[in-house]
Amino acid sequence: MTNTDSGDFRDRIQTNFSRQAALHTIGAELTRVERAMVEIELPFDVKLTQQHGILHAGIISAVLDSACGFAAYSVIDPDASVLTIEFKVNLMSPGRGDRFLFRGEITKPGSNIIVADGRGYAISDGPAKLIASMTSTMMIIRGREGISG
Repeated sequence: MTNTDSGDFRDRIQTNFSRQAALHTIGAELTRVERAMVEIELPFDVKLTQQHGILHAGIISAVLDSACGFAAYSVIDPDASVLTIEFKVNLMSPGRGDRFLFRGEITKPGSNIIVADGRGYAISDGPAKLIASMTSTMMIIRGREGISG
């Protein structure tokens, strides 16, 4: 793994995001891509809630996982890919808002394993409210059939 840019990581992340059918199904949008940091936004949709009308923990986890994974793409070689091998989510506040912002940031890049931290925020009137955090571990994949960057 290197931290050199042998291509446009932003284009690569956008291409991979466009291939994520699950994110498109729930209405997620890739809104910011920087080296070691990605943001994904999601509008509120009642179809994504649990029985109390708040954003489902599975949706929160899925989008945080994607934000962390795409952040990892910004610090790996263009011929490599990543797969999540472990994550932990803390749900800190009910997912109530008009929109949600999910940010993934690289905590520790590596040659085989990358650690990222994610934060999820509910956005309505007033300041954004932290609703969840994630610590994610990803494995860098090279030369594996069916998995490409």
